[in-house]
Amino acid sequence: MMHGYEQLPQLNNLLSIDDDVTDEHHGYPPFSRPMDVLLDYGLIALDKPAGPTSHEVVAWVKRMLGVESAGHSGTLDPPTTGLLPIGVGEATKALTVLLLGPKEYYAIARLHASVPSSTLHDTMRMFIGDIYQRPPQRSSVKREVRIRRIYELELVEEHGRLLLLRVLCQAGTYVRKLIYDIGEVLGSGASMVELRRTRVSMLDEDDMVRLHDLYDAYMLWREEGREERLRSMIKPVEYALQHVKAVVVRDSTVDSLCHGAQLAVPGVLRVSRDLRRGDLVGVYTLKGELVALAEAVMSAQEIAEADRGIAFTLKRVIMRPNTYPRAWKSKGKSKEE
Repeated sequence: MMHGYEQLPQLNNLLSIDDDVTDEHHGYPPFSRPMDVLLDYGLIALDKPAGPTSHEVVAWVKRMLGVESAGHSGTLDPPTTGLLPIGVGEATKALTVLLLGPKEYYAIARLHASVPSSTLHDTMRMFIGDIYQRPPQRSSVKREVRIRRIYELELVEEHGRLLLLRVLCQAGTYVRKLIYDIGEVLGSGASMVELRRTRVSMLDEDDMVRLHDLYDAYMLWREEGREERLRSMIKPVEYALQHVKAVVVRDSTVDSLCHGAQLAVPGVLRVSRDLRRGDLVGVYTLKGELVALAEAVMSAQEIAEADRGIAFTLKRVIMRPNTYPRAWKSKGKSKEE
């Protein structure tokens, strides 16, 4: 039984290894979680306003929703606006997967001197592809030269020496530095005036939620029991893993994984058809709930042909222990226990 799979692309068209059924008394399909459970496995695509730091915004959301923990993926500087993915509860553990996808920004840049339009276009084309960047002095990472990829660089609008640019790039790219480097190659110099992030991996502007709208929706649920608006703003954590390969496991395997056990072949029911050794995967229940992030030790074909052996090593457990019943015994325990 596979409730909600149609809403999770990563769980469609998997290679079937074995069959099993799920116990409806444990767990919930991701898009059918009760609101209090969703608040422990939720993802919010927040539209960050200019002014506060990313950490301040996360603290506001945490206090607003009354959750014990919250975190964000991809820090935005205080003046920068736009998409700030926030995980609440256990979902904070899975935010790193968003770094695997591209990010999109709209930036206003100012040239320090006028340059011919043809020269500007030619120079911008030079920055599409792999580029070398040294993080700026104010950055929170070590200032070492590193390679980042620019997938798309578009001049959307030009008004005198002001440019509106759209940048689709690899995570970890500094747009301010990109604009500075373009100015250096042009010879005119250039600086960033304003920046807005519009995409992080599969999240985009259509998913974004404003702080006051989130608060209004939360109060509507708390005071009147009307959850439709809040549910539309908080996505299940599984939504963030659409671009990550998947493995589905038996109910009887879930709790052992939550306690740190590795995933062996007998516990596997379905896997992504193009799974290769070393791939990062999301481990799911038959209801589509994310259990953990893991690394494949075997390919899909090897799993299908094997009867035993470790198929995946766990990297990060997401689901809380005891969500599913225990079907394993600790070492040293007798059968009577």
